[in-house]
Amino acid sequence: MILDTIDKKLLKLLQEDSKRTTKELSLKLDLSVTAVYERIKKLEREGIVKKYVALLDKNSVQKGFVVFCHLKLMQHTKEFISQFEKEVVQLNEVLECFHVSGDYDYILKICVENMEEYREFMVTKLTSLQHIGSTHSMFMIGEVKNTTAFVF
Repeated sequence: MILDTIDKKLLKLLQEDSKRTTKELSLKLDLSVTAVYERIKKLEREGIVKKYVALLDKNSVQKGFVVFCHLKLMQHTKEFISQFEKEVVQLNEVLECFHVSGDYDYILKICVENMEEYREFMVTKLTSLQHIGSTHSMFMIGEVKNTTAFVF
């Protein structure tokens, strides 16, 4: 699907606040409520808008200790990769997991309350996963930029 100027403006508005009503959006876009509704439904059908979520303040929910864990598998076989990915998605502390190129195979973004909780996670959960060769953890000192919005 090719996005026109109005689609891009609509996506910007939805990314800023997806709870805006179609009436509010129609006023900002100078379109009818029906036209806005139809555009949103088309964006959803096409898979451009995947879902709507509430973004939480990680400190308010005691998950402000952010760790980036680089991880190597013992081998790069399809079986090892598949097994690891199946297991890592089950870990609630892991918010994001990326299969990457370079010195490590995966980068995990882990959010927990503090260092003690991270240690417990490492000892009881992460290191119990099969096929892990090594890990390297880095801790967030400060957040410079954190956005979910794409700019067109």
